Amino acid sequence: MSFNVVIPSRYASSRLPGKPLKDIAGKPMVQHVYERAQKSVAHEVIVATDDERIFTAVEQFGGQVVMTSSRHESGTDRLQEVAGLKGWTDEQIVVGVQGDEPLIPPVIINQVAENLSARPEFSISTLQEKINSLGDIMDPNVVKTATDQLGAALYFSRAPIPYGRDCFPESVPEGIDYYRHIGIYGYRVKFLRQFARWEMSPLEKAEKLEQLRAMWYGAKIHLDVALETPPKGVDTPEDLENIRNLMRQL
Repeated sequence: MSFNVVIPSRYASSRLPGKPLKDIAGKPMVQHVYERAQKSVAHEVIVATDDERIFTAVEQFGGQVVMTSSRHESGTDRLQEVAGLKGWTDEQIVVGVQGDEPLIPPVIINQVAENLSARPEFSISTLQEKINSLGDIMDPNVVKTATDQLGAALYFSRAPIPYGRDCFPESVPEGIDYYRHIGIYGYRVKFLRQFARWEMSPLEKAEKLEQLRAMWYGAKIHLDVALETPPKGVDTPEDLENIRNLMRQL
């Protein structure tokens, strides 16, 4: 199995501008993500950005970087542009790693690639982890998943799914497992080309979850329980300080 990793990296962020270049233990955050991805078995690791500052920073630490359009609405669109620029074949597997996860475990990068490689009937592979907290189940910032018995995604939602009709919001129904989505994806290049042509779906517009666009147009998504849970990514100044403290401990 051969796969490539693309790390979409944008400078603009409403809650933490310049996020990819924030210093963590003497390195910009994007460098930590890049080095983690290199510890996977990926054939190639590339940062995809639309910002000269990020482009220069990646070049300075010796990473591979590609300048992409500033008009992309999603990281998936940015991956598709990289695949085109690099001339990757339709069957090439690409893993999209979020640029704000400086402690992402390399083992789960391999996991999504291996899962997709082994399942030609699926267009996307991604991961989930079990959650037990009622607060997390009810939290709209925690994306919940529902699958069939073979791991095919039935739905992703910010709402609690499945809904505990007889016990919410006081308790969790007995015998039901709840899962949180982990935002790492494996794709085949031919799917990325299709995705770039599709309009946003009503479900995606409502939930603000782009994987619902893929499902709307009939693409199958495989979900597996992550072999290792990644620490929370960096979205806010508080997250950044938490990661810095964790790095100091490590």
